[in-house]
Amino acid sequence: MKNLLKETAERSFRYIESLKNRSVSPLSEAIHNLSQFEESLPEESVNPQKILELLDNIGSPATVASAGGRYFGFVVGGSLPATVAANWLACAWDQNDGMRVLSPVAVALEQICLQWLIDIFSLPPGSWGGFVSGATMANFTALAAARHAILNKHGWNVESRGLFGAPPPTVVVGDEVHVSVLKALSMLGFGNERVIRVPVDHQGRMRVDALPDLDNSTIICIQAGNVSTGAFDPAREICQAARHADAWVHVDGAFGLWAAAAPQRAYLYSGVEAADSWATDAHKWLNVPYDCGIVFCRKPENLKAAMSTSAAYLVEGDNGEPHHYVPEMSRRARSVEVWAALKSLGKKGLADLIERTCRYAARFASGLSEAGYRVLNEVVINQVLVSFGEPESTQRIIEGVQADGTCWCGGTQWQGHTAMRISVSSWATSDADVERSLEAILRIAAQETKS
Repeated sequence: MKNLLKETAERSFRYIESLKNRSVSPLSEAIHNLSQFEESLPEESVNPQKILELLDNIGSPATVASAGGRYFGFVVGGSLPATVAANWLACAWDQNDGMRVLSPVAVALEQICLQWLIDIFSLPPGSWGGFVSGATMANFTALAAARHAILNKHGWNVESRGLFGAPPPTVVVGDEVHVSVLKALSMLGFGNERVIRVPVDHQGRMRVDALPDLDNSTIICIQAGNVSTGAFDPAREICQAARHADAWVHVDGAFGLWAAAAPQRAYLYSGVEAADSWATDAHKWLNVPYDCGIVFCRKPENLKAAMSTSAAYLVEGDNGEPHHYVPEMSRRARSVEVWAALKSLGKKGLADLIERTCRYAARFASGLSEAGYRVLNEVVINQVLVSFGEPESTQRIIEGVQADGTCWCGGTQWQGHTAMRISVSSWATSDADVERSLEAILRIAAQETKS
């Protein structure tokens, strides 16, 4: 085991070092070589070092270099050095973070992290939450708490009686709601077609003047960080309207919630803390390894009512267990990496990470705009949308950038435009990475224009 782990560390370090210069997209030869994994299950056991060698020699070249500094797709962060080390140690610990009796250290770190995060996000005193796989499950968990609270007000216990015959809640979303929220609503039995969609403005923000009538059966899902533009819904006004109606407000803040950590972005976050539940990811802007999502609830008793379960064989403390607040009973100790990230950065380092990546996004926007290309959004955080003219030209440029390998940017359709989407989310991104990537994008765009 000792020699195996030493070799693993050496191979991992070589991989991380290679990210500085390798193509962000894997080469076609590397993808073709994945066929070497295709075989029948071996009859006999295989030496672990041979397995490691095969994974590294065949697997590593076929990875997308999203852990490096030139990947700008899908709001994917990298992994801070402290979190990689913590991840390795946590794997060696192999802890189940469901109950204290299973892992005192994992539960202690989870509780510390939740308190730190409640402070960072300025959430109301008494708020609580838990760790899940990602924002999809965080949205699901928070909206399950909302479902419980709304139906409980009308005398209906959904956990025991189910949805058949229940008074139907009203669910309100913005017209640019993220697909993870729709998936969560679908899994919770709300359906996708019966939600009320509110029109949005030219940045994708929900229009307050277009809100439907609200009442105490309403759940409103708002965004802190539109996935295309980075825009924030007007949380303060929406939360005020919801308070008057005794409605529930849920915030999908998969990456945008982290803007609260940066003083210069605080104006965007105004009012978000007045909601009833929040969902975010740590594997995006906090840059911990996959996977890690976090859910928070203003009144954790609603979260606990929706999620908790018990059995005679479970050894549970008087103050509640982590699995009471999330869907999974057995889960890995994600809090170890989050604690390592927050401890290594501190408040100043976290603020710098957010501000620096926002500054890089602004640099992309200015460089593209100065070259004559149209930036479609107000670059308020780390998202940039750019059109290169006709939809076909824009799509070819996106494909050209991805094939070139200098950097990786995705494409999208937004408010009638075909656009390149640039998301700057990694701690590893440097000024040199931005300038090198911008040069590549402009070079490929110029080639498309000439042709």
